[in-house]
Amino acid sequence: MPVSEIVYQRELTLSADEFIDVLNRSTLAERRPVDDAGRIQDMLQNANLIVTARLDGKLVGISRALTDFAFCTYLSDLAVDQAYQKQGIGVRLIAETKRQSPKAKLILLAAPAAVNYYPKTGMTQFSHCFLLNDVNDLKLKE
Repeated sequence: MPVSEIVYQRELTLSADEFIDVLNRSTLAERRPVDDAGRIQDMLQNANLIVTARLDGKLVGISRALTDFAFCTYLSDLAVDQAYQKQGIGVRLIAETKRQSPKAKLILLAAPAAVNYYPKTGMTQFSHCFLLNDVNDLKLKE
C-alpha cells in the first residue's frame, strides 16, 4: 500500500467549518474568532490567497494571505494540525504561498509562541512593524 503524500495547493474557496476545524487542531484557535462562524467566513471570502496542505483529503495545514501579487503578501494565518507539526508542513506552506506571489515580499506577524520559529525557516526578523487595533487610539490633530 503506497504511503500517502501531503498535497499542497491553492484553493479558491474553503468552508468556514473546515477552517475552524484546522484552527482548533492547531494552536491558532486561541487567537482567532473560532466561535464566530460569520466572521471566519468573511476572513476566508476576503482573503485572495489560500494555500492548503491535505493528507488524503483531510485539511492538515493552511496559509491564508492577502496580496496584491506585485509588492506585498500579508500571510495572516499559518496553521498546522498539532498532530502533523514538526514535519516541515508550515515552511512548505510558506514556500507555496510565496511561489504564488513571487514578486511580492511575504510579510507576517508572529504569534508570541512562534517568534523563534520563523528565523529557523530562513525568514528575516523585521522590527519596524506597527499595529493599530482601535481607530480611537490614533492621535489626530484637531
